[in-house]
Amino acid sequence: MSSRRQHPTETPATAWLRSRGVEFSLHPYEYVEHGGAAWGAQALGLDPHAVVKTLVMQDQTARPLVVLMHGDRQVSTKNLARAIGAKQVQPCEPAVAERHSGYQVGGTSPFALRKPMPVYLQVSVLELPVLYVNAGRRGLLLGMPPRQLEQLLQASTVDCALAA
Repeated sequence: MSSRRQHPTETPATAWLRSRGVEFSLHPYEYVEHGGAAWGAQALGLDPHAVVKTLVMQDQTARPLVVLMHGDRQVSTKNLARAIGAKQVQPCEPAVAERHSGYQVGGTSPFALRKPMPVYLQVSVLELPVLYVNAGRRGLLLGMPPRQLEQLLQASTVDCALAA
């Protein structure tokens, strides 16, 4: 029997976390194309503010970076660029984001990325008791304390949230 059958929720992200002895909860749901964090939150009965999006972006030199943002907020690319000392920041095209992260858009986890990238965490996420972030495939979130995520990813905090 393949390990995929034994562990249908195993992804590179969950394997990476397990290999480090990290405790987390898993939350599968029915994925809907273009449903985003709002749909994941609704499907699981979670507050969209606690569902954290993993966004692959790039600076003016096309250097990739990851931004972790509340599901009910948008990223102010102007404020993000200012915070990280870049002239400009913009979202990567989906194919580029997938190449950098190793994950399919809609299922991008901040853990076990294909390419090492700096991770920026919206500072207000740290106020949550638990955050829910993609576990590495569409329709699967994992839950953990925000400070644990911050430490594991060596994330830098930024304040770049805009109301959605």
